[in-house]
Amino acid sequence: MRRFVICVLLATLCNLSYAQKDVTTFLGIPIDGYKAEMQKKLIEKGFTYDSQNDCLEGEFNGASVGVYIATNNNKVWRIMLADRHYLDVTDIKIRFNKLCSQFSNNKKYKAANFMDFTIPSDEDISYEMLVNKKRYEAVFYQEPKEELVDTLALQQKVKEAVLEKFTKEQIENPTEEEKHDIQVAAGAAAIMYSWELMEKKSVWFMISEMYGKYYITMFYDNEYNKANGEDL
Repeated sequence: MRRFVICVLLATLCNLSYAQKDVTTFLGIPIDGYKAEMQKKLIEKGFTYDSQNDCLEGEFNGASVGVYIATNNNKVWRIMLADRHYLDVTDIKIRFNKLCSQFSNNKKYKAANFMDFTIPSDEDISYEMLVNKKRYEAVFYQEPKEELVDTLALQQKVKEAVLEKFTKEQIENPTEEEKHDIQVAAGAAAIMYSWELMEKKSVWFMISEMYGKYYITMFYDNEYNKANGEDL
């Protein structure tokens, strides 16, 4: 049985070599560390510092944006980008849908719950936002990098998943059918672990409105550094 479980784990690890604290990146920069360090790295990328608004300005993905750095316990946990130029209701829908397409076609990302966030062409977003308070947003996750894995954490996930569905006797002396089912259970646990890692690397954007004009705000979040009430 021990040899069989080891084989299952090794097969799982070959398909899922993910780092436990593989944090979200923005332009290749890990969203972590101190604010001053992040500002310096962004300036090196070509952004300029706006001291009046304590933000940076520059171009990102073809748009002029303001870049804001959010911290928790002095550690960077979020990069927020806000369009500098406002759009009308037609153009903002085009911009939003184009972003959805770009993220969906980028192999570095997976859509949350495999959803299609595209806005239908006949939808009146102005009415929906004003009257129905509808929020237009799209959520994606950055794929974990194939680096060193937290082997113990993954093994524990797999072990718990297998023990939930099979007795010790079945695990120690599995039939051919049970071997297959155990592999399926182990694989499902590995996939769940993968999604847990990805959910810590969220990138999402939404349509914002001001005085009848619209713009995109985008967020690159490192959920490991996010406040979760630990300081209360």
